[in-house]
Amino acid sequence: MISLSVNGTQHTVDVAPDTPLLWVIRENLAMTGTKFGCGIAQCGACTVHLDGVPIRSCVVPVSAAAGRTVTTIEGVSSQEDLHPIQQAWIDEQVPQCGYCQSGQIMSAAALLERSPNPSDEEISQAMAGNICRCGMYGRIRKAIRTVAQSGVQQFDPAQAQEVQNG
Repeated sequence: MISLSVNGTQHTVDVAPDTPLLWVIRENLAMTGTKFGCGIAQCGACTVHLDGVPIRSCVVPVSAAAGRTVTTIEGVSSQEDLHPIQQAWIDEQVPQCGYCQSGQIMSAAALLERSPNPSDEEISQAMAGNICRCGMYGRIRKAIRTVAQSGVQQFDPAQAQEVQNG
């Protein structure tokens, strides 16, 4: 049995310690926002935060998450309010097919958390390894810039409501 905190909720799962975290999230916890892409940490579709750091959950064993905090795309905002980067994704019309978007958003949210006004170089480094087969890299960069310029990089329901109401 392995205990881990996912999106603020404590879970205990009965899986082998080397089971990829991705499969525990999707299969055992039924959170399907995190996607399987390549299985070798090359595409970024499976990106989640482990103690606030973006990781590729397809290659991280669940045992590495025991006693730590995991945040998935389902945990970056509430049902009522979007994270500022999610709103920017919509405003800048980033999603095309949408498959890579949860991983892209998780990487962008972590970047903005640690660097509220990232340089182009920081954006490139943070987003490297997140592949968008639709080629929306320009829109992704624009969405990140939009959030950086707004000054609202973290999810705060009160602040999100304020921004939406203008």
